This record gives sequence, structure tokens and C-alpha cells, in this order.
Amino acid sequence: MDTIERIKQQIAENSVLLYMKGSPKLPSCGFSSQASQALISCEEKFAYVDILQDPEIRAELPKYADWPTFPQLWVDGELVGGCDIIIEMFQQGELQTLIKESAAKNNSEEA
Repeated sequence: MDTIERIKQQIAENSVLLYMKGSPKLPSCGFSSQASQALISCEEKFAYVDILQDPEIRAELPKYADWPTFPQLWVDGELVGGCDIIIEMFQQGELQTLIKESAAKNNSEEA
């Protein structure tokens, strides 16, 4: 499976997915730390991919997403954006709504 196919599969399999540097518990950059903290505050589970552990995804995802930086938040197959957008949405209460709606929708699909 090529890298783009792996990216598509990761996005399809995870309703809330954060591509970041490091992990939510041990982020490797300030932007990834802020983004993961905002998601943790939403109190719903989310998946993450540590791009430092996967240089192919780190190289290919910006081209696929047409978004040059990390972190990148994907919800229900759509790119939400990077750190600034995530924080702004969190401060407005929009991120919490988006994440909770996604979780509710995906929990009902699994039932």
C-alpha cells in the first residue's frame, strides 16, 4: 500500500484524527501540544499519528491535504485545519460541538 493510500485509510478509519509531532501525552512541538490539549478537553476519544515516526506520511500528507503544516486535524474525512484554527474553534466552542457531533454520529453507526 502506498503512502497516500495509507493516509486515506487512516482518515477513513478514524472519525477524529490528529496528525501531530509526538503523542498527546508527549508532544514534540508546541503547536501539536496546543492542538492535542484542545482535543483532550473535548472529552471524546481521538486517534493520532506521530508524523516524526513516519517520514513518508510527513512528506506526503501536506501534498494530499494541500495544507503545508502540522498538526492537522481531520474530522469525518474532512480537514479542519491546523493549530490556529483548532484553538480558535475551541475558544468559540465550535470544536467541542464538532467533536461531540462526530462522536455521537459514529457511536450510533457502530450500534
